[in-house]
Amino acid sequence: MTTVLIADDQPMQRFGFRMLLESQDDMTVVGEAANGTEAIRLVDRHHPDVVLMDIRMPGLDGIEATRRIVAGGDRTRILIVTTFDLDEYAYDGLRAGASGFLVKDAQPEELLAGIRAVASGDAVVAPSLTRRLLDAYIHHLPTSPTADPRPEDPRLASLTEREREILTVIGQGWTNTEIAERLHLAESTVKTHVGRILAKTGARDRVQAVILAYDTQLVAPA
Repeated sequence: MTTVLIADDQPMQRFGFRMLLESQDDMTVVGEAANGTEAIRLVDRHHPDVVLMDIRMPGLDGIEATRRIVAGGDRTRILIVTTFDLDEYAYDGLRAGASGFLVKDAQPEELLAGIRAVASGDAVVAPSLTRRLLDAYIHHLPTSPTADPRPEDPRLASLTEREREILTVIGQGWTNTEIAERLHLAESTVKTHVGRILAKTGARDRVQAVILAYDTQLVAPA
């Protein structure tokens, strides 16, 4: 049974999420929060598998709540569900440690699949949203003069050449299937490489690996 906490300042939105989740045999809602402070308190109490986290909430917002929950070391994973087109700072939630990002107009089956994926330790960001998310994210990256390049990030030091290659294409949005096909590898081998990359770099999940690829300039803004 996957336990879920709903954090959203709109009562009708929380009600809609609850009705959908409780229609599933493998999910149960353990609480509702109207702001980030309540979300943190309820995570401490219930330790849910997943939090559906809105960004724009009164008081402590969803980004800071995500940061504090992740920093606290709780096993809970955060799935941000927000109106991306209206929130240009949404990418901060992923940098804070969220494991997924969906927009509120996603189909019910997409939301349910996203919760299950995040609960199992995977990351979920729709390919089209990934591109838009990165477009917003890269505009906030610091620029370095070409004459004075940044030193290599120590998180890359232990990666093999193949792992660097795979991290680079992860940053470009390739799926495991695409990596396997284009690099002529078995998909199981790709999954092994991805697991090693996450372990060596300390990336929480695939979304964080994408951000790492941009932070370390393995992938350049398009």
